[in-house]
This record gives sequence, structure tokens and C-alpha cells, in this order.
Amino acid sequence: MVINYDNKKSEQVILESTPKAKIDNIDENSKNLLIQGNNLYILKALLDNYRGKIDLIYIDPPFATNGHFTIGEDRVSTISKSNNDDIAYSDKLVGHDFLEFLRERLIFLRELMSDKASIYLHIDYKIGHYVKILMDEIFGKKNFRNDITRIKCNPKNFDRKAYGNIKDLILLYSKSENPIWNDPRMPFTQEDIDKLFKKIDKNGRRYTTIPLHAPGETTNGKTSKEWKGIKPPKGRHWRSAPDVLEEWDKQGLIEWSKTGVPRKKIYIDEREGKKMQDIWEFKDPQYPKYPTEKNLDMLKFIIEASSNKDDLVMDCFCGSGTTLVAAQQLGRNWIGIDSSDQAIKVTKKRLKEIPRDLFSKETNYSFFTGR
Repeated sequence: MVINYDNKKSEQVILESTPKAKIDNIDENSKNLLIQGNNLYILKALLDNYRGKIDLIYIDPPFATNGHFTIGEDRVSTISKSNNDDIAYSDKLVGHDFLEFLRERLIFLRELMSDKASIYLHIDYKIGHYVKILMDEIFGKKNFRNDITRIKCNPKNFDRKAYGNIKDLILLYSKSENPIWNDPRMPFTQEDIDKLFKKIDKNGRRYTTIPLHAPGETTNGKTSKEWKGIKPPKGRHWRSAPDVLEEWDKQGLIEWSKTGVPRKKIYIDEREGKKMQDIWEFKDPQYPKYPTEKNLDMLKFIIEASSNKDDLVMDCFCGSGTTLVAAQQLGRNWIGIDSSDQAIKVTKKRLKEIPRDLFSKETNYSFFTGR
């Protein structure tokens, strides 16, 4: 599916006709870059040295709200500028203009991504469905990984004829079919343990059991063979070959029901945790340093899930620098881009505040202006 609108340019026109920012003394050996300027022109310039080298991208672009986001001495606000407030950034593009604004940048980001890279795009429910169609077109539907619901705040009692909104949306795509994936796990809660691991063995270890067979019938191969006089149910096959099942049985890892049905024991103390699902609860900071500042733990989670040490992480709408702080704390290299004076000021301050003893390397970075 392709979304069409009047001002939509071809990819070739975007890639060839977009002006290139001038960035002095930057090359592929430069690590940890903070760049101020128009991110579209800067992304075009970065192709010279970074094409195919970015391993993870997180972006939290404007949400087509048609408003100003301000920052004052003692508060962050989305209201109109007052005498004591500075505009951190304006989000005035809406409709087709916004979609093309975002599409241009996504095309360059795709070119910068390595074959193992993923991109997380944070957007809201009002525009997110259109953005997904754009991303299907740019990255390919086969590389769509997740539509993640992020719980952003506590319930609010706004007086409007609609359900309350406590969520936004993160779209996850990869560059290829084999992205970096570290299979993040969440710790079991006591409620999880009580609900999922109800059985206790003679040694006091909590466990549950799972079927020894799985969907899918095989006519050839060991997993379709008889074991202990039993064949898998119709339309299913053994999860493992009979010789493996026999070894599990000798080790006491198979539990037999009163009716003679075997099941595999799964002990909680051998599990790393539960698989992370596609509903996340990472609430925004209550007292943000910058408008729309995102949860630091969420960015750490994303970076740990989809990159490895010394990989290169990019955020071309870096705002208050949360992505850069998270990447630095986790030993990744990073590139951050923003046009806002206020964003650059806040980001520099946050990077300076990172304790040096948390890292194997100092928090050094190069600052450039894209002209």
C-alpha cells in the first residue's frame, strides 16, 4: 500500500536534489557527534562518511500538533510563548506537508542504516497510522517488526466526548531480515510467579509444565517417531527427538500425568525472565527539562535490545539528548542532531552531568554546526 498526496516527491528527487549541509572536519572516524542545524541537510551530508554505518535509530519527531513548545526558567510548556519563555521548537507542519517532511528524513535514514540496523519511530495516535504506511513503503512491509503501545502518563479526566488518552505509539522496522536483537527480558513479578509457576518439587523449586509436542505434523524425521509407545497427537510433532526426550525423562525433567501424558518441567530459577510484550509502561518525566522529554529507562531498554557495545546509535530529533545520554551510559557511540538552540543547550548540560565513573571511556563528543 502506498499513500499519495500532492506534494509527494520521488525518492530519486529527494536523494539527489536535497541540499547538503557543510560540516567541517567530520569524517567516519568521528565518534559521538552533536550537530546543530537542519537535520535533512545534515543527513544528506552524513551519507559521505556514514552510509550503511548506523546500527540503531530512535527518533521522536514532531507529532503534527500545530503548536509551539516552550521552555522557561522554571517550567516546560506547550502553550503559546509568554514574555519569559523561549520557543524550544515549533510543530506547525500538518497534513501532507508533515508527511513529506518526515518521509524525506526517513529515506535518508534508511540509506544511513547498516544491514543489521533497526529504527524506532515514536509518534502519537492521531498521525501514527499514516506514518506506518510511509514506513511500509520506505522500509518494506516485510521489515515491519512491531507496533508498540507506550503508556505515557496516568489517566486524565479531560472533559471531552472520547476515551482518555494515556498512550502513544512506537513503530519498529529493520533494514533487513536479520537485525540485531538481544531478546530483552523482564523480571518475573511475585504475581507472575504465583500465577505461572504454581508447582513445587520436593526440593522446594517452583516450576510449571509445557506439552512435549508442538503444532505441525511431520511425516519424516525423528520428531514424528514413536516414543515410549506414544506418538504425537494428530497434526503435531515432538518438540525434540525421542532420544532427547528419553534423556529428559532420566533427568526427572518430564512429569507424567495420571493418565500417562508426558509434559516438560520448566523451572523458574532457570528462566532469565519473561519476554517483553508490545505494551510498555515507561511514563514521561513529571518535571521534564525539555518539552516532550522521554523516559531514560525506555531509551536504555531500546538500545540494549537492538544494539551492542560500540555500535553507532542515531537520533536526528535529539531534543533534550535522552537517547545520547542512554547510549553513552551503555557504551555505544552516537550521533545527535537538532536545530533548536534550547535543545542543544539542554543536551550539552545533560552530557556534562553524566558521572565519569560509570564508563570505560570519558564522555567526550564533538560539536558541529551544519551550515
